[in-house]
Amino acid sequence: MSTFGQRLSEALSASGPLCVGIDPHEALLRAWGLPVDAAGVREFGLRVVEASAGRVGVVKPQVAFFERFGSAGYAALEDVLAAAREAGLLVVADAKRGDIGTTMDGYAAAWLSPGSPLEADAVTLSPYLGPDSLQQTLATALRADKGAFVLAATSNPEALPVQTALVVDDAADEGQRVAERVARDAAWHNMGLPGALGSVGVVIGATIDRTAFGLGDIVLAGSPILAPGFGAQGADPADLPRLFGYVASQVVASESRSILSAGPSGLAARIDERAELYRKARA
Repeated sequence: MSTFGQRLSEALSASGPLCVGIDPHEALLRAWGLPVDAAGVREFGLRVVEASAGRVGVVKPQVAFFERFGSAGYAALEDVLAAAREAGLLVVADAKRGDIGTTMDGYAAAWLSPGSPLEADAVTLSPYLGPDSLQQTLATALRADKGAFVLAATSNPEALPVQTALVVDDAADEGQRVAERVARDAAWHNMGLPGALGSVGVVIGATIDRTAFGLGDIVLAGSPILAPGFGAQGADPADLPRLFGYVASQVVASESRSILSAGPSGLAARIDERAELYRKARA
């Protein structure tokens, strides 16, 4: 089996960088005429998968919108994840898990083990319990040819003081910022993997100045970049080359509200429209 990085590289080459977020929050469920319950989020997710298949290479279900409905919500998520992978889409579970020890092992087994009910191709992870807290999870991902996106520089303003803080330990270069340390630790796991794109990437908000976080092209070379913030949050597809420069080809550009607001009848056309804008930006 090919690595996640190889599969992602193929998807980006074939379909472009657009990733469709599956975010069935309450207002959208009502706008789509769906019930605000587990059945509603299941139907919402399956419709997004159907519209995305053959149009983009990656989808990103936001776990929280399913989790709110308890066990029935998780059952709905299982159906959406399975349908997406069956449709040939790469699935990034936006779960933002982060813990230590056996708890983290449990999360890894849930999201990254082949055959798990919640199996995804990659999962988002939080590194803020320490740089070593994710090591075993990332090793598990690589053994299973799965991937991960580690939170490095997010777009919410309250994260800025933490993610731009200077690292003070013996292993850090002088002046290294937290986000840069996260990116370097993630990139280490890609060493020796086949292909030009690794399997362990980082999350970088498209609405921030990445250089202020220490995230220059050299640090990010070869690492997949999951970039929320395009569309309704303010970043435009045409901004992709300016925002990410040399590493723009590694970007998975996530959009949710700007696409989902088209409603079920306009969803496929909106995906086509947005995907074409990204392809033009990369041309």
